Amino acid sequence: MEQNSYDVIIVGAGAAGLTAALYTSRARLTTLVLESSVVGGLTATAYLVENYPGFPEGVLGPDLMENMRRQAERFGASLEVAAAQAIQPLDQGFEIISSAGSRFSRAVIIATGSYHRKLGIPGEREFVGRGVSYCAACDGAFFRDKLVTVVGGGNSAIDEALFLTRFAKRVRIVHRRDELRADKMLQEAAFKNEKIEFIWDTVLTAIEGKGKVERVRLKNIKTGEERYLETDGIFIYVGLVPNTGFVADLIRRDPLGLIIVDEALQTSVEGIFAGGDVRAGAVRQTVAACGDGCVAAHSVIRYLKQNP
Repeated sequence: MEQNSYDVIIVGAGAAGLTAALYTSRARLTTLVLESSVVGGLTATAYLVENYPGFPEGVLGPDLMENMRRQAERFGASLEVAAAQAIQPLDQGFEIISSAGSRFSRAVIIATGSYHRKLGIPGEREFVGRGVSYCAACDGAFFRDKLVTVVGGGNSAIDEALFLTRFAKRVRIVHRRDELRADKMLQEAAFKNEKIEFIWDTVLTAIEGKGKVERVRLKNIKTGEERYLETDGIFIYVGLVPNTGFVADLIRRDPLGLIIVDEALQTSVEGIFAGGDVRAGAVRQTVAACGDGCVAAHSVIRYLKQNP
């Protein structure tokens, strides 16, 4: 048990988690970061991050997050690839049950971020990896000179659609409304791009093909008209869902599954803190997640001083 015990365990290695690890390890707290999949979270899947301060020309998402990881490890934080499955309060501290076994800590920071919401239509699950994707930076190069469809109208959808124009012959953006929610700068860039076409007031109702994506079925939500659209790939950006299921029975959450915290980012369980996309009221931006990581780390430092 002693060799698997830490002052603080941070669940999630995105911007919030890695920033928290930087601060707690610099404070000489033994720090373990658990990450179930991609180190760097959703930011690591973004091709270009243009709104992170200090990079006037933008910075590649994977590069930014790799530097955050290296910085946290430089000051002593440990990283383990394992999925947290539950958190169990003990008389003193917590047991974090993971896919790699149990780990123990005096305090916990939950920074598990979020995952892309699914459309929930026929063919979506079956064609993941065979034309359906949630990451243009990961899969865009496979669609060189192809027809691709992007679903959504927010920042992620428009940003990734612009990235896909580097490879695709044509990018069709399907949006259920008649106007975009993305930042004006992104909208202007998309409207000017000759490779991008917009299909308004429309939703996907099915994804079809033989062995791979070949077409989608569309429905205009105003007229009810249905039609097919030939496409080689579909990139889906219709919102995010917080990764908080593993603490559903432990910590107070809002109806969306977001963790409710106080000003110090402490949850309803004393000694457990949360930051980044998992907390209610969060601004879903990398720089905001970093701020949360800093606040959560300082709150942990203060909590452990008061509870030696």
